[in-house]
Amino acid sequence: MREVSPTRMNLLARRSRLALAVRGVDLLQKKRDALVREFFGLVHETLDARRELNKTGREAHMALILAKSFDSPKEVEVLSLRVPVISHVQAKVESVWGTRVPRLEVEWPREATTSPLSVGARTQAAQVAFRRLSRSLIQVANTESRLRRIGEEIKKTARRVNALELSVIPGIRSQIRYIQQVLNQQEQEDIFRLKRIKGKVDASRAQNESAEES
Repeated sequence: MREVSPTRMNLLARRSRLALAVRGVDLLQKKRDALVREFFGLVHETLDARRELNKTGREAHMALILAKSFDSPKEVEVLSLRVPVISHVQAKVESVWGTRVPRLEVEWPREATTSPLSVGARTQAAQVAFRRLSRSLIQVANTESRLRRIGEEIKKTARRVNALELSVIPGIRSQIRYIQQVLNQQEQEDIFRLKRIKGKVDASRAQNESAEES
C-alpha cells in the first residue's frame, strides 16, 4: 500500500472508484445473463437449422441423381453454371446487448429460372431442391455465427466480472481500509497532541495565576 498516499482526497477517489466498479459488475452480470438466455434460445434454433440443412441436403442430392438419370448429366451440369441461385446478398451487423453480430441478408429469385420447355421435370425439381438447400445453408450460417459470437462475448463478459469481483474490487477495498487506518491513526495522534498542548497551556495558566495571587 506504499504507493497509495493516505489522504482524504484519495479516500474519496477510492470510494468513487469502488462505487463505479460495483455498478460495473451489476451491469456486466445483467449483460451476461441476457446473453446466456439469448445463447440457449439460439442453441435450439441452430439445432433446428442443422436438421433442416441435413434434410434439404439429402433431398437435393437425391434430386440431382434423378435429374442426371432422366436428363443428360452434361446438360444438368452446364445448366447449373448459368442458373443464378441468389439474386443479391448483403452482410449486415446487428447489436445484441452491445455485441456486434454479423448476419447475411439474401434476396432470392421469386420464380424458377429455367423454362419447362428447355429442361426436364427432374432437372427443374433439382433446381428447386438446391434452392431450398441454399436457404438452409444461409440459415445455418446466420444462426451458428450468431451463436459463436454470443458465446465468445459471454466468456469475455464473465472474465471481466471475475476480474472486478476477485481483483479490482478487493484491491480498492483494501486501499480504502489502509487509508482509513492511517487517517484514524493521524486523527488520534492529533487529538493526543492537542491534549498535551492544552495541558501545557492549562498548567502555564495555573502557574501564572498562582504567581499573581502570591
